[in-house]
Amino acid sequence: MDSASSEILALPGGAARVEWRRSQRARRVSLRIDPRGGTVVVTLPPRAGRTAGMALLMDHASWVAERLAALPGAIPFAPGAKVPLHGTEYRIRHVPGRVGGVWVEKEEILVSGEAEFLPRRVADFFRAEARRRMTELVAAKTAIAGVQAHRVTVKDTRSRWGSCAASRNLAFSWRLVMAPPFVQDYVAAHEVAHLRHMNHGPRFWALVEELTPHTNAAVTWLRAEGPRLLRVG
Repeated sequence: MDSASSEILALPGGAARVEWRRSQRARRVSLRIDPRGGTVVVTLPPRAGRTAGMALLMDHASWVAERLAALPGAIPFAPGAKVPLHGTEYRIRHVPGRVGGVWVEKEEILVSGEAEFLPRRVADFFRAEARRRMTELVAAKTAIAGVQAHRVTVKDTRSRWGSCAASRNLAFSWRLVMAPPFVQDYVAAHEVAHLRHMNHGPRFWALVEELTPHTNAAVTWLRAEGPRLLRVG
């Protein structure tokens, strides 16, 4: 059974929150940075001890420090914060005297209700909008490809923008709602193509190209801007 725990450790490059994960599927000790919380994630296979993980951490202490320092600043869902929605920046404004939940008006995202619930309300709004947008894109692209998806969901994934399960369920990161429409279009096309080809072979990529003209631009954008999306909220 997989398990996880976290702690703050003093590394040569400075203090860092380290999340220890034990995975039944892992074959070796691995290390990565989770941009969402600025956390160092160390994954251990079933028989590896923390000593092996600490050795890897110390060997890569400079790399860890550089990667953490390079992370974009966190952007909370808070009054005055500027956040992207469909690739356009909006400022969050709290309007306690109004009703209507959360809505977009000109260059602002307006949030009614009590201040303490504002972050959750904005997060719920973004998730709902992501679900609507990705479901819409999947419907259009499955019709073109002649395939069917069983279900479309949105999640707060750590390392994938989208996924396609053998059950034909498609899942997408809700954070895609912050990306420009052409990026959303590509990720939807990528996962719909997996409904026919569960690999990344030539036929898979040929189908992706049939479903979207944005592959290269979207991949480039996600590599450059994706980490920022993971720091929002």
